[in-house]
This record gives sequence, C-alpha cells and structure tokens, in this order.
Amino acid sequence: MPGFLSTILAFIVAIGVLVTVHEFGHFWVARRLGVKVLRFSVGFGRPLWRREAADGTEYMLAAIPLGGYVKMLDEREGEVPAADLHRAFNRKPVASRIAIVAAGPVFNFLFAILAYWLIFIIGVTGLRPLVGQVLPGTPAAHAGLHGGDEIRVVEGRSTPTWDAARTALLKGSLGGGSIELEVAGSDGATRLVALDLAGLPLDLEGGDLLPGLGIEPWRPSIPAVIGEVVPGEPAEQAGLRPGDRILSADGRPIPDWNGWVEYVRAHPGTELEVTVERDGAELALTLKPASVAEGQREVGRIGAAVDMSRAPDLERYQAVQDYPPLEALGAAAVRTWDMTSLTLQVLGRLFTGRASLESVSGPITIAQYAGETARIGVVPFLAFLAVVSISLGILNLLPVPILDGGHLLYYLIELVKGSPLSEEAQQLGQRLGIVLLLGLMALAFYNDFSRLLG
Repeated sequence: MPGFLSTILAFIVAIGVLVTVHEFGHFWVARRLGVKVLRFSVGFGRPLWRREAADGTEYMLAAIPLGGYVKMLDEREGEVPAADLHRAFNRKPVASRIAIVAAGPVFNFLFAILAYWLIFIIGVTGLRPLVGQVLPGTPAAHAGLHGGDEIRVVEGRSTPTWDAARTALLKGSLGGGSIELEVAGSDGATRLVALDLAGLPLDLEGGDLLPGLGIEPWRPSIPAVIGEVVPGEPAEQAGLRPGDRILSADGRPIPDWNGWVEYVRAHPGTELEVTVERDGAELALTLKPASVAEGQREVGRIGAAVDMSRAPDLERYQAVQDYPPLEALGAAAVRTWDMTSLTLQVLGRLFTGRASLESVSGPITIAQYAGETARIGVVPFLAFLAVVSISLGILNLLPVPILDGGHLLYYLIELVKGSPLSEEAQQLGQRLGIVLLLGLMALAFYNDFSRLLG
C-alpha cells in the first residue's frame, strides 16, 4: 500500500505541476494582453479550495486532478457589461487570441527547458558508454564495433554517458539510414564507424534499441546483495532484508546483481522460489515480482536496491554530464529540441502506421512512471516531468478542435479569409474534436489496462 500511495502522490504532483504551468501560460499572456480572467482552475469538478482576488479573478483547486482551465470574459459564453467589452477575449485582434491560446503549449516547452537546466546544473551521473559485447551478424558487428569500445560521439553529439548515447542513437535511428559514431578502442585510439540501419525493424516503443543494434553495454559485476528494501513492495512482503545475498532463483544460480535484475524483470507476476544467504545460513523465500509496463512489454519489479558498498571501484567507469549555469541553459534548450523532434517523429510513425498503437499510454502508465522516477530521485523525476511536459505541449498543438491546436487552426483560417468561421462550422468541429479525443482516451486506457492485466 505505501508503494501504491507514493505512486498516486507522485502522479498528482506531476499532473498538478504540468497543468498549472500550461494554464498559467494562457492566464499570464491573457492578462498581459488586456483580457479579463474570470477563473483559474487546477483540476475539474467540485472545488476543494477557492479564493477571489481583488481584481475579480477566482482561483480554484478542484477535486479531479486530470486537467485545468482558464475561463476568460467572452461574449459567446454570456452577457458582458458594456464597460468590459474591451476586455472580452472575442473582441481582441486575432493575433492576440493566437498568442493567448499558444501560450499554454509554449509554457510547457519552457518548463521542459527549466527542468533540463536544473538537471544539467545538478549533474547526471552515469556509466560511460562502454560496449560490453557485440552480437555477430548485427549492424554493430558489420560496422566494426568491438567489446571494450567507448562511444564518444553520435551524429556530432558528445555522449559522455549511456543515457546521452541512447538518446542520440534513438534520434539518429528515426532517419532510417545510417548513424555515424566516433568510438575509442581499448587502446585509446579513436575511429569513425557507421551503423547501417536500412531495413532494420527497430523497437522504438520498447525504450531501448541497443539489442536491435547488437550492442550489449558493459556492466560491472556487483554481488547480488540487497542494500535497501522499499516499504510495501514485493521484496519486503517476501521477507527480504538488507544484507541478504541472493544465491539462486527457481534452482538457477544467480551470478551477480545484473543476473538477478534480469531474472526478476523476465518474471513479472510470477512466484519465484528464492534462496538467500543471511547471517551465514541459507533461507528459502517465495517472491512475486510486481508487473509494471515498459513500452509494449511487462517487466518484473520487487522494490529493492543493490548494496553498492560491495561494488568494485566504479569511479573510473562513471561520467558526470553537467554544465555551468549559462552553458546548462543552452544544453537544456538543445535537449528540449531533441526530445520534441523525437516525439514528433514517433508521432508521425504512429499516424503512418509504422509504429504500433499499443505504444499510446494513458494515466495509469504515466502514474507508474511518475512513482518509479520519484522513488529513484530528484533528477529522474525532473527528467520525467520534462518529457511529459513536452508531450503535453505537442498534444495540445495538434490541429484537433477542442484542443489548443484546433483553436489555432480556426484563427489561422480567420487570418486567411478575413472573418471568423461560422458558429455552425465551429460547433461541428468541436463535436468532431470530442469524438477524436474520446477515442484517443479509450485507446490509451485500453492499452493501460492491457499492460496492467497482462
């Protein structure tokens, strides 16, 4: 239960922050352009808290934390006193209305830049992108990659950690041609190699394309000793304690922590007979890993961390990706652009049928990722918020009536034809938008429940 509650809390915090940022964009620009704001609400439904400011704007926190809205003075929604007509949204020039509507998504992108800026100032510590093994007959083998190589640069982008390398490789793979890498061999000599991706079906939704490329990252061999157990998670429920050494699972020896993680991930929702060593004695336990969604597949998770005091000296295999504040701002803008273009390319593949609709996720999957990243630490949670904020900004810019992008489409048509669309056309568009949005939500919930129930 504590794990479930922490997931719900992380989800509410994430959605609350991102919705507030989005709606504040509309609110702030509307006020700057002279539009009277009647209500700023985070959430829908029954008010939990409300306050009216001296200027007449009502600020509200509502019970359903899955969205929000900014209500502006508008003749289409009720009678407007003559003295306030100049402050009505519908009376503003079309350029002002475009700015107000576009401000929500723009603030989502700005928030992503802020989140990445904080991440790059704090610093992201990760393993250097060292190749552990290259599988024969794969693009990596054909390109001439070898075990022990370090990937220094991908398509002109420096890759100090595996996280940076994976992002650059994924972005480069969407072109479908070849990816140029600069690698350093175990002797320190650098060389250029080209990964040929022509005709290679890459698992974009799975979150990791390294297996498809034939690359197995180098991993340190760490003894399978429990260092920390998360309260309420399967590890604690099974009786695992810090200091326990995992000896075997279902009769199979566990060589190290990586082997243990792989075995757990491969058995979501399955009872495992685990033998551990505790205080010099062997003990048999029954453990059932939780099933969590990762892309289109389910993986096991038990809520336990490795005892890093048993690890070999990792400092020489680690790298920190950080920047001074001003450089961090530029790096954050570049990362936001990269993630935006990556999301758009994946979205394009969805619309053209080159990516599976099973990759569409809804609130349940988002909540799971929110809980997972929040438990890991501040930097992963900030990275999660940045990615979801970018997705929210892109989603709202789609030219679908009822979304911000639909309204922007109306205003662009108005700019071209010199007059607004008729009320009938707008109402028809709204109904179409509701149907499309409900269909998308139904698909997202269906995928969520399919992953949850296996």
